Amino acid sequence: MVERNEVMPGVFLTPITVKTKAGVVEYDITDTKSPVVLSSHGGIGGFDQARLLASWVDDKKYRILSPSRPGYLNTPLSSGRTVEEQADLFAALLDSLGIDKAAVVSASAGGPPGYMFAIRHPDRVWALVAIDSVSGYYDMPETAGPIAQAIFTSQLGQKIMKKLGDAKPEIFLKEIFRAEGYFTKKQLKEHMEYVLSSPQAIAFVKAFMNTMNPYNPRKAGTDNDMEQYRKLTHLPLEKIKCPSLIVHGTHDSDVKFYDGVYAYEHIPGAARFWIEEGSHLGFWFSRHAEEAQSAARAFLDKIN
Repeated sequence: MVERNEVMPGVFLTPITVKTKAGVVEYDITDTKSPVVLSSHGGIGGFDQARLLASWVDDKKYRILSPSRPGYLNTPLSSGRTVEEQADLFAALLDSLGIDKAAVVSASAGGPPGYMFAIRHPDRVWALVAIDSVSGYYDMPETAGPIAQAIFTSQLGQKIMKKLGDAKPEIFLKEIFRAEGYFTKKQLKEHMEYVLSSPQAIAFVKAFMNTMNPYNPRKAGTDNDMEQYRKLTHLPLEKIKCPSLIVHGTHDSDVKFYDGVYAYEHIPGAARFWIEEGSHLGFWFSRHAEEAQSAARAFLDKIN
């Protein structure tokens, strides 16, 4: 029987594992004949998180390709430890699927392989949307204290938080905002009140929490990201030639705002959308999320 995963209400994934010329990779792809959008997920993720983070993409206009990056779920770390190897794995996956080109949507730790894919395989990328994406050196944010680290980077912590989050999503939400945003107490309260009053935002928060659980099958990839990104200075983004949109939250304490500014200033002709008071996940749940997502959809539609 084919495995199906419901990543959010009405959105089902069917993970497939294929051996490419660059290594084994797990992925899901929506069933249309439309232009392809490849989603490069963040840390503690996988194909499920990749699909969730691309849920703003119109799946009636675009075919969404959601791979698990190396070390995540059923894509072995041997398929690509470095940013360059992961970029080549994306290209090899397109080859295996008979896909000529794809737009790349990257988020957070999915930024470096997404950027590098556009650099190393310029003829395979028709557009780039980088959302709160790492563009250089990265380490664990100083706002992620021991409680947040225990919750997000351990199997037990994930299990406990999932149980609490299902019953009281405000607990998970508060830890997310504390770890992922530079907020005053007043700003934190306002963000909490907004999200808790939005059924759509709460549904996304719960779905996002599920895409990090269980942690153990995602640990190797998360650890590798940390190891690789501590070696980076800045990526050579001036080599990117495709139309690019850089989206970043001004109050992001995880992937700092300057990562977005650097990308915008170094990619020739790049467009930008700064999310005012946006945390690391402000593109998906904040007062400006709908506006930011509409801008990203319009960007893809204009290029396509």
